[in-house]
Amino acid sequence: MVIDFNSLYDVPKNFERLFDEFARMQAGGARRTQYPLVNVYESDNGYVVDVIVPGVTPEDIELTLTESNLIIKGERKASSGRMFRQERSSGSFQRIINMNVPVDRDNVEARSVNGILRVSIPKAEAVKPRRIAIQS
Repeated sequence: MVIDFNSLYDVPKNFERLFDEFARMQAGGARRTQYPLVNVYESDNGYVVDVIVPGVTPEDIELTLTESNLIIKGERKASSGRMFRQERSSGSFQRIINMNVPVDRDNVEARSVNGILRVSIPKAEAVKPRRIAIQS
């Protein structure tokens, strides 16, 4: 009789996979936890946050900038009529982007064009790079 002990080594991995699946089900699925998708870019003068929100009007989005976070809240309204297949979720959403550096909260700009919300956040003067002259 041969006993395969290798399968015992898979038990921790299988438990981890089981808990991951359970967590995804509780959170409403992987797609829901990652909505809306964001891209964050850094330049010398500030940051640009692109938020991908097709079909969501600017009136349905709320932006809040705290000392360390950009909070994006909103709602994607459900389509009217009988649904035969639904791959795009509807309902409220929230993303929190940690800025990690001081920013100029008084000069933030936001613009929505073609389903992309672009938030431009200038860096605070204290964190902008400064060239230092070397004297000889």
